[in-house]
Amino acid sequence: MDADVGLQEEDMEGSWTLLSWLASCLMVFGGALPYIPQYQEIQRSNNTEGFSTRVCLVLLIANILRIFFWIGKQFELTLLLQSVVMILTMFAMIHLCCTVQNTNRVSTKQHRLSDLDVRYFWKWSAFEDYLLFCFGFTVLSAVVTLLLLDSAMFVETLGSLAVMFEAMLGLPQLLQNFQNRSTKGMSVKMVLLWTAGDVFKTTYFVMNASPTQFWVCGSVQILIDVAILLQVLLYSQDTRIKLG
Repeated sequence: MDADVGLQEEDMEGSWTLLSWLASCLMVFGGALPYIPQYQEIQRSNNTEGFSTRVCLVLLIANILRIFFWIGKQFELTLLLQSVVMILTMFAMIHLCCTVQNTNRVSTKQHRLSDLDVRYFWKWSAFEDYLLFCFGFTVLSAVVTLLLLDSAMFVETLGSLAVMFEAMLGLPQLLQNFQNRSTKGMSVKMVLLWTAGDVFKTTYFVMNASPTQFWVCGSVQILIDVAILLQVLLYSQDTRIKLG
């Protein structure tokens, strides 16, 4: 009987390990999944107006800061890998947006980072400018982190900044929808996957006793996701009224 109990415990332990491994894989790659339907929507319509590229800016800053937060306070390796995957995903989205915008551009005037024109910040014509900005931000973050790495207060502040930016992920899209009075061009599937992913990862953070900043960030993201979904209902209703 003792042997049977031992086998059952081993089976349960093995099942839990498998589930934990699957959850970790979902955490690493799950964050990138919502951008697949948006990527496809931009390719299909050959138009980027419905998608706010500032979403990419927010996520790039958040994940670069999170990597330096990990250096100061080693939490789950899963979350570090997730940041790397998200950074690559955001670069893929920006590259597509630059390609489409340059294809559709009527004017020959291009806006470059070297122009130092704040009116066109994060609206540059060349993909290389986005890479250059992120490289500069990464170097600056690395220097500051190296100098203040021994300060526990700095490390915690870095973590708070990382999750604060991540919590604001959906805000640029929310504001763009409000400005356009429309959600046309925005993938609803993307927002639904945002919501599902945010619920999952917030639960993951709580169950794995991740730093408090992470589950607070997740909760704020869920609220913003819900607000965007309400916009979808509101603006689609307004469109029906205008057409009716």
